[in-house]
Amino acid sequence: MPRLGIVGLGNWGWNLGRAFAEMKECRLLYCCDSNHKRSEAFEAAYPHTKAVPDFDALLSKELDAVVIATPAVTHYELARKALLARRDVFVEKPLTLSVREAEELLTLADARHRVLMVGHILLFHPVLRHLRKIIQSGDLGSVYYLTMQRVNLGRIRGDENVLWSFAPHDISQALYLLDDEPVEVAAQGQSYIQQGIEDVVFLGLSFANRAMAHIHVSWLDPHKIRRVTVVGSKKMAVFDDIETTEKLRIYDRCAHPPQVRTYGDAIQLRFGDILIPRVEMAEPLKLECRHFCDCLESRESPITDGRNGLKILRILDAAQRSLQLNGVPQNIYAQPHPSHGQHRHPD
Repeated sequence: MPRLGIVGLGNWGWNLGRAFAEMKECRLLYCCDSNHKRSEAFEAAYPHTKAVPDFDALLSKELDAVVIATPAVTHYELARKALLARRDVFVEKPLTLSVREAEELLTLADARHRVLMVGHILLFHPVLRHLRKIIQSGDLGSVYYLTMQRVNLGRIRGDENVLWSFAPHDISQALYLLDDEPVEVAAQGQSYIQQGIEDVVFLGLSFANRAMAHIHVSWLDPHKIRRVTVVGSKKMAVFDDIETTEKLRIYDRCAHPPQVRTYGDAIQLRFGDILIPRVEMAEPLKLECRHFCDCLESRESPITDGRNGLKILRILDAAQRSLQLNGVPQNIYAQPHPSHGQHRHPD
């Protein structure tokens, strides 16, 4: 049974710790946080998990893997230390704040035959997985475009902009649903609350097959919205994660181009039924953590492995370049900007 330790017990780190602590597939033995009161509180809540003073102390214990849920700016340093110590690693998104650093972690993990998994939790959401199956079945036809909204009011960060904080979720969903990678990205945004840290961003991904994905992320919106819309040539679908029960709807609606191009021809519109599929629900976080433990046992590569994390990081890097150029489209595989990462934002 894998022996785990976790570093970082903030809001999300506590959730991750809780999920691993409650699982039968592993043993969460140690925890640490820069705020010792948090690690002590976690130890009190889960007595089989012992608090240690810092990450070095955690690595000195007999562990198979570490879970990293600290601020993104620390991911590279902590993951590198863990891999050098021959520990498997689960690290929250984004993998790092630099393409070069992510590539180095991948090389290190491969050289030491370590599991490296990135916390892109939505790829374990039962509804998103069901929607992917529907898309792959061809029921929606050819996918024209996706629109995604991840907005609310609050949780404004000072160490990263909303692109790096929110958009990894939606970028990972777009790649998962379309089973493809974009070739070009364009992004525009503004810093209204803190100079140099964008709190609203509009992001566009363009794919080689002409499919598009439009992503809107913001900390400054009156509504909390977590919605994905898929428009296909045959049908359309909406995944609304805020809905408590009817999270997925399939619309038997589409538009057909005229068959003969003569005056008077009209585009044919079809308005059919709305289907609400039944999807067996489970907590995505628990599914994600269980997948990590399964990979620790099987030594197979996770669904959200380091390479998947690097793909998303390349898109974020290109999006940041476009953001700094006020929306000028950027090729995904252009040379990464040397100032990205810890010094991403202007002074």
